[in-house]
Amino acid sequence: MTRGNQRELARQKNAKKSSEQSKRKRKDDGLSAAARKQRDAEIMQQKQKGTNSAAPAGADATTSN
Repeated sequence: MTRGNQRELARQKNAKKSSEQSKRKRKDDGLSAAARKQRDAEIMQQKQKGTNSAAPAGADATTSN
């Protein structure tokens, strides 16, 4: 093998990096799945209200001539 132990070192480095990312990715907020789903649904409803109210009244694309 011409690369020596570089391949093994790269595998170890990648495994460490991916494990650190998976630890940061999922933060434990102490909510059950149902509570998290409810919270996320409320957040999405608020975002939709904000988007709908920000659109101008005359910007309806379905009434173009």
